[in-house]
Amino acid sequence: MAAAAPANSLLHAPAPRGAAATRLPLSPPEPAPPFLLRLRARRPHRRLLRSTSPTAASDLTAFPPPNPNGIFASDPPIDVDAATEAELRENGFRSTRRTKLVCTVGPATSSPDQLEALAVGGMNVARLNMCHGDREWHRAAIRAVRRLNEEKGFAVAVMMDTEGSEIHMGDLGGASSVKAEDGEVWTFSVRSFELPLPERTINVNYDGFAEDVRVGDELLVDGGMAQFEVIEKIGPDVKCRCTDPGLLLPRANLTFWRDGSIVRERNAMLPTISSKDWLDIDFGIAEGVDFIAVSFVKSAEVIKHLKSYIAARGRGSDLAVIAKIESIDSLKNLEEIIRASDGAMVARGDMGAQVPLEQVPSIQQKIVQLCRQLNKPVIVASQLLESMIEYPTPTRAEVADVSEAVRQRADALMLSGESAMGRYPDKALSVLRSVSLRIEKWWREEKRHEALELQSVSSSFSDKISEEICNSAAKMANGLGVDAVFVFTKTGHMASLLSRCRSDCPVFAFTTSTSVRRRLNLQWGLIPFRLSFSDDMESNLNRTFSLLKARGMIQSGDLVIALSDMLQSIQVMNVP
Repeated sequence: MAAAAPANSLLHAPAPRGAAATRLPLSPPEPAPPFLLRLRARRPHRRLLRSTSPTAASDLTAFPPPNPNGIFASDPPIDVDAATEAELRENGFRSTRRTKLVCTVGPATSSPDQLEALAVGGMNVARLNMCHGDREWHRAAIRAVRRLNEEKGFAVAVMMDTEGSEIHMGDLGGASSVKAEDGEVWTFSVRSFELPLPERTINVNYDGFAEDVRVGDELLVDGGMAQFEVIEKIGPDVKCRCTDPGLLLPRANLTFWRDGSIVRERNAMLPTISSKDWLDIDFGIAEGVDFIAVSFVKSAEVIKHLKSYIAARGRGSDLAVIAKIESIDSLKNLEEIIRASDGAMVARGDMGAQVPLEQVPSIQQKIVQLCRQLNKPVIVASQLLESMIEYPTPTRAEVADVSEAVRQRADALMLSGESAMGRYPDKALSVLRSVSLRIEKWWREEKRHEALELQSVSSSFSDKISEEICNSAAKMANGLGVDAVFVFTKTGHMASLLSRCRSDCPVFAFTTSTSVRRRLNLQWGLIPFRLSFSDDMESNLNRTFSLLKARGMIQSGDLVIALSDMLQSIQVMNVP
């Protein structure tokens, strides 16, 4: 462990590949914004429907069921995320963050207090990685998030990420991580061992591993976080020398290279969705998750098959399927996969193990742009702030990486190990939030008249009208300098079209459905509200203005553009 650096010095992360990682100056922690301090001091939200006693054993099934529109009889007239409401009151429309934040929940962030700290800090979606933990652990985490939403007024969505059937390591005998040092010889074996594992031994989940690798092959762990050379094969055991030291994490992905090319024949034969994945998917459907992220997608057919299965299980369109783009196969079929999915994740860690590293930035930009063209939310993930797993401040390179993803107008950024097992999950989230806000502000100041060259995504004449209305509303919003766009939507479709336009002002998306509201949490620039409304647009606006003014989120004189998927028109007005 490196000694603590003196005040005002630069911290230096270990450089496993010989390159120094310049860290940002370590200074006293920046105080939280006033709205966050006030939010942390809040009493339990007025929507408290049951005891918050630690001994309370009831879960979400104890609540009365909603009506078909997803509205509970005891709900208030309008519902918005508590952190967003506090930010609107404090900073106004223009200063709200548009880029959404996804946090992976793990041992470092699974307690109610830790989850609340993430929600207060801006977490929009909680991700559960099914590679780690058992279903009981994940069930407890899902219900903790739902309980937080109900009792404290947040609107955090839940994403379940499948393990996939690629080759990966085992659980490291219960250890949270193991360090591999340069020159050490490790054994990768398909055998089952009694705990504790023999020293420097790793289980591999693929029975054909020892048969497929050859002496001289390079073995990459977790997209290159550590690297080994195969030096000997002894039955089911493969002896490997560490050539690039690094941290080994449980169930990390394994890829092996031969003569400068990835060996992928066996991976191509493995199913995208394994038998374990199907059980996990059943679990996610039963627990009511909002998103399922599918690992190592090879074709659009996999996504279509899964969506048909979900529909047959009764969830239908209220559970979104996210395709993880992280392999050569997914890049070959990129547009078809994105069209079939409800969104995409740029999983750069595993992708970097299958394509040359220098190609990853251009691939990321291509995926982000294609998703926007096709009106699909896109998440940029993997190693955004990797050093903050161990250090309280990021490197300058990491900040530049986050800034580029925000500048590309990605819908969301994702923390993985930084929030799941890192030492500073709150600080990592704070970095994403502050960098997003700064780059978004810069973009609005410098790129106010961005040309909107978006291809049509409509499949019917009615959808084409909605699309043109949303495009026009976004252009009008920028041209007139309006404070916000209001959209009343039952399905979320028009809100999604407005998000795609990336207007300078935020979009207030009002929907009657809890599940739609949570799904919209993933899309750029949308502030989802749950609100019961009618087909009478004038009545909806008058009631909405009154409710928002009473909560201090808007004031008389604010200029808004209003539209809905019930009445295909645009209205421009000042708040009375």
